[in-house]
Amino acid sequence: MRSGVNSLVLILLIICLDIYVFMGIRAIMNGAAPRTRGIVYGIYWLISIACILTIVLLPYLHWHDWKPIVRSYVMAVLIGLVMAKLLVTLFLLVDDIRRGIMWLIQRFGNRPAPTAGEVPAGISRSQFLTKMGLLMGGSLFATLTYGFSNKYNYRVHKMKLAFKNLPQAFKGLRIVQISDVHSGSLNNKEAVLKGIELIKAQQADLILFTGDLVNDRATEMDGYMDVFNQLKAPMGVFSTLGNHDYGDYYPWPDRDETGYSHQRAQNLDRLKQIHGELGWRLLMNEHVVLERDGEQIALIGIENWSAMSRFPKYGDLKKAYEGSSHIPFKILLSHDPTHWDAQVRPEYPDIDLMLAGHTHGMQFGVEIPGVRWSPAQYFYKEWAGLYKEGAQRLYVNRGYGFLGYPGRVGILPEITVIELV
Repeated sequence: MRSGVNSLVLILLIICLDIYVFMGIRAIMNGAAPRTRGIVYGIYWLISIACILTIVLLPYLHWHDWKPIVRSYVMAVLIGLVMAKLLVTLFLLVDDIRRGIMWLIQRFGNRPAPTAGEVPAGISRSQFLTKMGLLMGGSLFATLTYGFSNKYNYRVHKMKLAFKNLPQAFKGLRIVQISDVHSGSLNNKEAVLKGIELIKAQQADLILFTGDLVNDRATEMDGYMDVFNQLKAPMGVFSTLGNHDYGDYYPWPDRDETGYSHQRAQNLDRLKQIHGELGWRLLMNEHVVLERDGEQIALIGIENWSAMSRFPKYGDLKKAYEGSSHIPFKILLSHDPTHWDAQVRPEYPDIDLMLAGHTHGMQFGVEIPGVRWSPAQYFYKEWAGLYKEGAQRLYVNRGYGFLGYPGRVGILPEITVIELV
């Protein structure tokens, strides 16, 4: 019942948004030929009504059974259109507020109203703000559409990290980190293979994966086993789980009133097996000791642990850490970067390097010299790249795959190469 009410409110809000934006379009089309106006109005309402009908019918169209990539594109178009209209609305509101203030001044102040027939020189403020709003909204939608072509545009981020306590035998160790594959979203095997070849070309000593192999179901890996099993490294490939790997976001048919689902449990067991079949060592709240020339470092891996209540907290760092305190250098694999400030730094100051993912950098932003911005920064203190507090380091990978929006703008899919020095 509550879900139905929420859906109705959402639809009404979208209709109001459509009407408000249409008023702005109509204002700037007044001087156009009737045929031109009719075409523009028709296209606008055809698209708007199609979006509203899609939202209304989604619950009856077996949404979760659609191919993931189709779901992604449909959702991206719907969200992109709404965001574009919201941006247009912002400019229209500014203009309406400005006009309201001017009316009040003219109504209650001493300023005379414009004389009949008076026409301001050049474009009016209203026309300027309306056209600017439409331009910005259209540009946003065009940018999101362009981003569809970037979802397999892999980028290698290389860095050297120096640690005073790194054992001599491990100096020069090359680590490749990947994260957030989200295999259920992938639809171009050849493009994904090019990314795998790029990883192999880095000649890593150690490959680490920091969670979210799938969107929901283990079966999403069926077509990609022969792709990701190509990842090999002399010191091994190690992995951990992310929030999506547990299947918590899928409507399992047998879920009972307590939330338990036997199918979900089987799905998780199968996913764990898949890590092994790929040749990856899945670390489930445990650590392994890596040795070189008689010296050791510890690799700790935990299940998903988030400081945000909307994400699951299955990880147990105390259990994973136990028995590693004597190891001089420690690397932690933990999917969610909020774990770093919430527990790792205050309670485990001898964990030297934490590797995370999860944020994808929101798959949208700007990263150029001198400018670094993404909506992700309003949700996560650490959202992409390298962070340092004292002697400890955190690296947040931007993700190998994509989720929801089937593209990337500014924040491209990442392969991280870390050399310890």
